[in-house]
Amino acid sequence: MKTVRILVALALGLGVTACASIDTATRNAPLESASALADDAPSAAVRSISVQSYVVKVPRSLKVSEANSYYPMGDIVWREDPLGDRHQQIAAIFDESLSRATADMSGALPVTAEIVVKRFHALTEKTRYTIGGVHSIRFELILRDPETGIAIMPPREIRADLKGFGGSRAIEAEQKGITQKVRITQHLANVIRMELDNPGSAPKGVAQLVAGVDDNAV
Repeated sequence: MKTVRILVALALGLGVTACASIDTATRNAPLESASALADDAPSAAVRSISVQSYVVKVPRSLKVSEANSYYPMGDIVWREDPLGDRHQQIAAIFDESLSRATADMSGALPVTAEIVVKRFHALTEKTRYTIGGVHSIRFELILRDPETGIAIMPPREIRADLKGFGGSRAIEAEQKGITQKVRITQHLANVIRMELDNPGSAPKGVAQLVAGVDDNAV
């Protein structure tokens, strides 16, 4: 069965004439040496996939900051859920985003998508209701064989920054139900879907608009 999956992946790769360039993060890449496919397969090999399952990891080593300053020092800054387990709250946001991103994927190659959060720095109250800022989000995406757990390509670190509303615009957005959570969840769904469909295709830099959320309405 493993051999069949590898042959399918390679066939998909050969059927695409142009491959997108991708940024990879090889630090702590699990099981890379266990499969030649993880090292050598072209990115095109995952352009026709079906996500059978997914897992979100928010390492407890990520430091949480509850400081209400313009730019608190920490890996996790989050305010739109009640005070509690921030790691679990961030995992829930990514879980919902993954659910949206993978809902209708029906490609030939079944995979398990794994996300490891590296940074989730949303806006504090002080920043949101004054100058605004950037939701700074980093995560690692790994695609694995559902049966063996072996990575089918090297993991890659993805930057998914999003422009955050500030001042009167933030207040107006909240009144219309366009919260930080609403915008970030849909934005992550869009970024994840683009990366699954075409690795390396997610926009670089800070995103301004989010498909499915009418930013122009505020």
